[in-house]
Amino acid sequence: MPLRQTLDFLLYDWLHAQQLTGRPRFADHSRETFDAVLDTCERIAREKYAPHNRTLDIEEPRFDGEKVILPACSKEAYDAFAASGMLSAAQDYAIGGMQLPYTVESAAHTFFAMASVSMGSGMLTVGNANLLMVHGTELQKQVFALNEFSGRWSGTMCLSEPQAGSSLSDIVTRAVPDGEGFENDPLGPRYRLTGNKMWISAGEHELTENIIHLVLAKIPGPDGKIIPGTKGISLFIVPKKLVDADGRLTGARNDVALAGLNHKLGWRGTTNTLLNFGEGKFKVDGRAGAVGYLVGRPHEGLRCMFHMMNEARIGVGMAAVMLGMAGYAASLEYAKNRPQGRPVGPAGKDPSRPQVRIIEHADIKRMLLAQKSYCEGALALALYCARLVDEQHTGEPDVANEARLLLEVLTPIAKSWPSEWCLEANSLAIQIHGGYGYTRDFPVEQYWRDNRLNMIHEGTHGIQAADLLGRKVRMEGGQGLELLAGRMRATMARAGSRADLAAYATALGEALTQVADATKAAWSTGDPAEALANAVPYMQAFGHTVIAWIWLDVALSVPANSNDPAHEGRLRAARYFFHYELPKIGAWLQVAASRDPTCADMPEEAF
Repeated sequence: MPLRQTLDFLLYDWLHAQQLTGRPRFADHSRETFDAVLDTCERIAREKYAPHNRTLDIEEPRFDGEKVILPACSKEAYDAFAASGMLSAAQDYAIGGMQLPYTVESAAHTFFAMASVSMGSGMLTVGNANLLMVHGTELQKQVFALNEFSGRWSGTMCLSEPQAGSSLSDIVTRAVPDGEGFENDPLGPRYRLTGNKMWISAGEHELTENIIHLVLAKIPGPDGKIIPGTKGISLFIVPKKLVDADGRLTGARNDVALAGLNHKLGWRGTTNTLLNFGEGKFKVDGRAGAVGYLVGRPHEGLRCMFHMMNEARIGVGMAAVMLGMAGYAASLEYAKNRPQGRPVGPAGKDPSRPQVRIIEHADIKRMLLAQKSYCEGALALALYCARLVDEQHTGEPDVANEARLLLEVLTPIAKSWPSEWCLEANSLAIQIHGGYGYTRDFPVEQYWRDNRLNMIHEGTHGIQAADLLGRKVRMEGGQGLELLAGRMRATMARAGSRADLAAYATALGEALTQVADATKAAWSTGDPAEALANAVPYMQAFGHTVIAWIWLDVALSVPANSNDPAHEGRLRAARYFFHYELPKIGAWLQVAASRDPTCADMPEEAF
């Protein structure tokens, strides 16, 4: 099914995004303006992104000793995207935005991710600017965030370090006050940073005039010593090129140097870098040390950065969804046109009969239906989360608070579930293509390689699982989990009155009970080491339960006895998920509930 048809159904028939126009912030909009945005993004993605997806995979970024070189199509695509206004789509009119609902903005971005995910659509730039709009000073917003929203500058997030990886408490990048009077710089208290950061997406390129790095570093405490752990971390704006208080480039480079490019399995169109801060290659005022401006209060850097990290996690989940959708579309087209084999009749196969297309084989249908259930279910979840963002920002106080709690619980799932299961969809797409799928003659191998990153970046599977079971389901006395369960029960109650969905409602209720019981059992001893030893299987079961709920809720928007093939496809995908996928949760939850020590107790020497 074409992506646009699926988006229209999910946006308007299921999520009722058009009702958002009744709120003051979105009063100037209508379904027509929403559709116009989708039309524009679909066109740019088709014309500027999709034709160059393979080019970006083959022509990797390279450093010529002075600058990073990307294919010319990268610049053309970036300029077209920036000109569309999508970088500031959700921002206020006063700063050049469209005041577009995040639900619609998120849907619009799907076209770019599906056409060429590594071409990029400004996820980190927008996240960087959004963080500054919340935690930055007025001048930091004016100088840095607004230039990012306009597309003049781009942004990154610099967390990981070669020796620390995801363990942020172990970062060693340092920031010290930049001499007497440093605290009075109009752009914010000024520091000098030294250290190394790794895995920085879009950390060096020539697509924009400047790159604004948001860097985590540790500053001395009142006693002059570094506070250990994450409590000592602060956040800094570190521009690649120095700017003045009016947002003009001064012509001087900051002391930020490219240490190397990472050569990746996928996402090759996006540079991935190692950056050295303060190595002295580009001295500022004759001294080594990268100039950085404090964001927020000292030692609260991680709290500020989570604003961007959580936004990025939902974005990563959507990228995984759309790579899965791209593979599904390719394998569906292939299956419809590839003749191979003959059907089995009562007397076996008749070699005199002509070959059939492989889509007529039951096992091919199984793999296609699995892809459809994974990808369209995950797309619905991602858009549901986007709708919660709009509720959080524009809903009545009670509604906004509920949206906040639901987002807290669902964010680890919105990131992890598509990253795992839409990757599996890409694997099935290769399988459907057979040997051809393993070659570069078809795009499905690239989709798989691109998607493999999404289980890693912005928090690995293990980190998401520990966050879910260790914090999210227990936070605020378990209110978020109970609220989610309440939403599921409401869906079950509605589905119970439809003969074609009642059995699914019962199955979902049983799954929800299993998840609740496993949550309590995992924590029954109060020992975090025991509870979290099987956090990933727990998260897999939790995610499958969430997607089953999403599919049931989506199915309720399909009219009973409809003759529309698209509607039948949705009901069949829901049926597949309840028959083939939801039953898997028992095994996952069993090891979590019993706090099975098989993995945790495995002695190193036994490996």
